[in-house]
Amino acid sequence: MRKVCACLAVALLCLSAAEAQTRRVAVHAGHVLDVKSGRMLADQTILIEDGKIVSTGAAAEAKVPSDAVRIELPNATVLPGLIDAHTHLTMEPKFGYERLAISVPREALIGAKNARTTLLAGFTTVRNVGASEFSDVALRDAINAADVPGPRMLVSGPALSITGGHCDNNMLPFEYHATEDGVADGVAAVQHKVRENIKYGSDLIKVCATGGVLSLGDNPQHSQFTLEEMKAIVADAHRLGRKVAAHAHGAEGIRWAAEAGVDSIEHGSYIDDAGIAVMKERGTYLVPTLYLGDWMIDNAGLTRLPPPLLAKAQEVIPAARKNVAHAFASGVKVALGTDAAVYPHGMNGHEFGVMVKLGLTPLQAIQAGTVNAADLLGWSGKVGTLEPGAWGDMVAVDGDPLKDVTTLERVKFVMKGGEVVKNDYAR
Repeated sequence: MRKVCACLAVALLCLSAAEAQTRRVAVHAGHVLDVKSGRMLADQTILIEDGKIVSTGAAAEAKVPSDAVRIELPNATVLPGLIDAHTHLTMEPKFGYERLAISVPREALIGAKNARTTLLAGFTTVRNVGASEFSDVALRDAINAADVPGPRMLVSGPALSITGGHCDNNMLPFEYHATEDGVADGVAAVQHKVRENIKYGSDLIKVCATGGVLSLGDNPQHSQFTLEEMKAIVADAHRLGRKVAAHAHGAEGIRWAAEAGVDSIEHGSYIDDAGIAVMKERGTYLVPTLYLGDWMIDNAGLTRLPPPLLAKAQEVIPAARKNVAHAFASGVKVALGTDAAVYPHGMNGHEFGVMVKLGLTPLQAIQAGTVNAADLLGWSGKVGTLEPGAWGDMVAVDGDPLKDVTTLERVKFVMKGGEVVKNDYAR
């Protein structure tokens, strides 16, 4: 009997300790944007317990526990934490031979700096699509362990490429025999590479389906992997529970990637009606990465962009604007991605304004960077929303982003998992 009583006493003590450790936060917002409906809700309270939202509603009706930490944002507009579906946190805007001098350990440390910068810009979740030797896996794990600050990350590890393709190392001559980690040719080889990436921690698979802009010796309009290779990549990735993101500029490569079943087309510069039709049929997302065009052309001298790459950029960027605008008008599904690293990290919010210039409404652009991106990542209900059950990730801005979407370039408050990481309103 004494043993039973002792056990009960210990259980009650443990229960009391657990209850005492519950962290409650109440955020009072002057306005909250419901990103699904587009409704702007006034005078709201969002209650968070242990990092997750438990209730939202009118402040007058909110039942706020006495021990809750109260955060007052009476003159701000609150939205879910923003999502960038195309980043390269371990990279910087360096495109010449100087990038060959950057070691993988140095890339990981660069990533730690850029992760913090990205989080402070209001992007509480990112999908990292390409990094050397799984440096992004290490960064993700360090953030999850609270060793360094940063957004929630889904990471691809090394991008898959054909020999000599956009995601191979084409900067050095033959005698160096330089090949990137993700290079594979043929069905058996790409299957092995998918499985290897998953073995070493990749959350998704990134594949370079066409040539690119920031690489030597290839043409952005040319397909690289064959349709059979693409189908093998997607089949293995999906069977093993991973989504596939396809870098694709050229029309044929876009169509082949969509036919193979990839989950998203990154860039989509030469997308045509045939590709649009397949993407709409398959439910494939377009992640267009638009603002980088403005920044690259304006800062070509600063980044020492080699002349062959600058020539490609000057050809591809205008075509991308025209074709992506047509894809928007045609009703493809869109998720926001920036390709941050092509320009400095922390400027991700500029993407919203370019999307609006090319035909999306401000609400559609915001949805691309919240609920749509969450769906693409497979995290619907967890991020990109302020509904009960979601992680307590949110941002706040001055003004109304439905009237001026560029307010999202100037985020003044950031919370991740119920923890405030930035609050300019408290100054």
